[in-house]
Order: sequence, then C-alpha cells, then structure tokens
Amino acid sequence: MPIEELTITIPPSLKGKRLDQALAELCPQHSRSRLQAWIKSGYITVNDRIPRQRDVVEGGENISICAEFDSPEMTWGREAIPLDIIHMDKDIIIINKPPGLVVHPGAGNREHTLLNALLYHIPELEQVPRAGIVQRLDKDTSGLMIIARSMTAHTYLVDQLQKRLITREYRCIVSGVMTAGGSVDAPVGRHPVKRKRMAVSDSGKAAVTHYRVLKKFPAHTYIQLRLESGRTHQIRVHMAHIHYPVVGDKTYGGRQRIPKGAGAALIDRLQNFPRQALHASKLEFTHPSTGSIISWEAPLPDDMNLLLSLLETNGH
Repeated sequence: MPIEELTITIPPSLKGKRLDQALAELCPQHSRSRLQAWIKSGYITVNDRIPRQRDVVEGGENISICAEFDSPEMTWGREAIPLDIIHMDKDIIIINKPPGLVVHPGAGNREHTLLNALLYHIPELEQVPRAGIVQRLDKDTSGLMIIARSMTAHTYLVDQLQKRLITREYRCIVSGVMTAGGSVDAPVGRHPVKRKRMAVSDSGKAAVTHYRVLKKFPAHTYIQLRLESGRTHQIRVHMAHIHYPVVGDKTYGGRQRIPKGAGAALIDRLQNFPRQALHASKLEFTHPSTGSIISWEAPLPDDMNLLLSLLETNGH
C-alpha cells in the first residue's frame, strides 16, 4: 500500500480552524474525509499527541502524518488493452472509451477492464485511488472519461464532480417521438426488488437530467443530454421513466418500436442493436493546475451513426 509520511507546522494564518479543516488546506492532495479517517485512526499526531478532528489549532503546532491508504489497484493485473487516449498531461488523461469495456473490476470480472488497461499503459496510476478513475460509464456506453494522474488532481476532480462543476453531455437515440426537450428531476436508487437494477424511487438520491431534441424520426428521437448529477444508470432510468427508453437497452428498454414501413435493414438493426445507443460526447471543466476552462468532444461511434442513417432513410 502507498504510505504518506509528512511533517507540517501549522501556520498562524490558520489559527482558529478545526484540525481537519486546517489539514485539508495544507494537504490538498488528500480529501478531507481521508484526513478525518487518519485522525480517527491515530495516524496523525499534534505535538506528539493523538488529537481529535474537532480540536482547534492555535498555529505553530507540529503535525506528523504516517499513514497507509488503500490502493487495491496494486493487486490488479495490467493488461495490454488498446486505449484511445485523446489528451494526456501531468495532471489528467482524457480517454474515449469504446462500448463493451467494463470500467472497474468487480465481483466476477477482475480482468479485462479499463482499470487493467490504465495500469498497463500508465503504471504510476497504481499510486492513485482506482487508478485515477473519478467517474464511470456503463460497460456498453461509449465516450469521454477523465482520469486523474495524481492524488492532488484526483481530490480536485472528485470535488468538482460533487459540486456539479464538470459539464457532461451525451448523445442518445430513444424510442418514441419527443415533442420537445425538457428535464427529468427524479431521485434514482436501487430497485426495491430487482437489486441489480436502478429505479426512480422516493428513497433514492437526487438526480437531474436535461435533454433536448436534435432530430425526430417516425418512431424515434435523437437527443442530447446533460447531467447535473451522476447516479448509476441515470440517463437510462430517467428516459425509461418518461417512456422514451434508450434504443438497445436490454435492462430498461422493453420492446423495440419498429416504424411503419421500415426496411429490413432498419428492422434488423433495431432488433439487434448490440448495446444501449448512448455516447458521452463532451466534457468541460476547469483544469486542476492551470485554472483554465478546457473542453473535449468525441464523435459519435460508427454503430450509432449507422443507426441514424437507417432511421433517416427508414432502412430502405
């Protein structure tokens, strides 16, 4: 496991702050929750004494940190899985994830994931929680993801996500013809019976999805979406909730709608689309080091482009 060893003197400017608040300012490479856990576990001493996180600092105290932090990535294998890296600097990596790639190892799939690929291509990521992964895409969702290359960048990006300061836009093809754009403001949580699924639920966490119409077809709509929150399966659950399920979504989609007079190619494509027709098309956020607004876009993948083309011609 990675070990953090630091000796810090509290500056007079932080007098009157709680210990955990002061440490969060002095150690931006670590989250406040991690520092609080270290205080609670006795990994941090103040003038050679074990403190409480609510203790108030006076300035001048000598702080010693000697702590291990979890990095399960150390036990995960590295795999030479190709990655479409569209940007990389000392703080961040932007990748365009293909459909079919699981992001993070879990029960039953400890191999062949994005994390395994990242550890192969950028070995130093084993020192960053979850190999720098700060957001997830479903296995069969394609598109842009941010990877943090350092503890400082990781803490910063997680904070930005929690504060909803990272713009995430998606492109999607749904069943049904929308009359106009709108928003879905409905909490998402674990399905009360089918525990592997999510659902709109009063006991769930707040979730907001904004959508607008890009193009209408006889029985489908091509839309752009923007997330305010990032709940598991949020777009898929919200679109199904308002009766416009994502094409190809075997979990929430139900039966595919076949437009009247559709040609054989379109019928086959709709009935056999290999995944949910959902793509993370744009990311925009403030760079952890430069403070400048940065933005990336990823073109629609071939399978969704082909489906749009068939919808345009009704598959003839």
